[in-house]
Amino acid sequence: MTDTVRFGRTDMEITRLGFGSWAVAGPGWKFGWGATDDAESIEAVRHAVRSGVNWIDTAAVYGLGHSEELVGKAVAGLPESERPYVFTKAGLVWDPADPQAAPRRIMKPASVRRELEDSLRRLGVERIDLYQVHYPDTGESLEYAGGGFGAVSPNATPLEEYWQVMADLKAEGKVRAIGLSNHSVEELEAAEKIAHVDAIQPPFSAINRSAAAEIAWARGNDTAVIGYSPLQSGLLTGAFSAERVANLPADDWRLGHADFTTGLAANLQVAEALRPIAARHGVTVPEAAIAWALAWPGITGAIVGARTSAQVDGWIGAAEVTLTQDDLDAVSAAITASGAGTGPARP
Repeated sequence: MTDTVRFGRTDMEITRLGFGSWAVAGPGWKFGWGATDDAESIEAVRHAVRSGVNWIDTAAVYGLGHSEELVGKAVAGLPESERPYVFTKAGLVWDPADPQAAPRRIMKPASVRRELEDSLRRLGVERIDLYQVHYPDTGESLEYAGGGFGAVSPNATPLEEYWQVMADLKAEGKVRAIGLSNHSVEELEAAEKIAHVDAIQPPFSAINRSAAAEIAWARGNDTAVIGYSPLQSGLLTGAFSAERVANLPADDWRLGHADFTTGLAANLQVAEALRPIAARHGVTVPEAAIAWALAWPGITGAIVGARTSAQVDGWIGAAEVTLTQDDLDAVSAAITASGAGTGPARP
């Protein structure tokens, strides 16, 4: 995988697949994926880079700093000519005394600047290539498992204030580009009036298509789009079943999420529809699922997680797969029949 595409209006060129490092963050916090092996995780990052991936996406909150530390170690061990771009995020602040508590969505200027310095230290870099706001500031906790993202507190920082801070960090040279993750079209428009939104990071997969409007906005504003969870946290790998979900470790956040409980049967129908498509193209089911996301107009790249080098090998060829209209029709039919997710059923 060597082909690259322009990253919005920036001077960066990225591969269409990026390494997502949420899953390597390890246990011991509310949204962990169960036990991981740090040496194996670092090798997975390096293997992805050796295989052609030229960017890594992480966040301060993943593993409460641990993911950034692992990415820093992986990047430090690579020759300068092979160093990938490093993207990270701010705005989810945790309580070190209570690691199992849900992090709070805070984007106060002083907090953002403190987070940036901590991320630079953990990553071992002098500048972050893309710094993103993880979620709009509400001042309250983030609850994935509860199916919602918390209420807005009177103490929440207005978007205009926190986006100005992000623009200031870019002007100061501490970050190369700035982006917004999980923000609505209305919020993107408000931010664009202050400073150009270099990139957005919405969730996007054949199951979760709810960000179609945000992707269309980005396409019209020359803003890059890096979609996360194209495999829907593993559901679109073809390896999941009700039995496997039941046997997930107790500290895996997926156990309590609707995608893996009330929505599981519908989601697995979509995964099954990808199986014959993958067979026709001679690729894996994960590669077919990611190719579906990459086929969407406006998607610059997809963030794909892995905990081992073998998992990387299972999706690394996705950028080379071009789905046909018949393929897209088949997935659309499965989405419609199952009722999985929300949003348009095909590009």
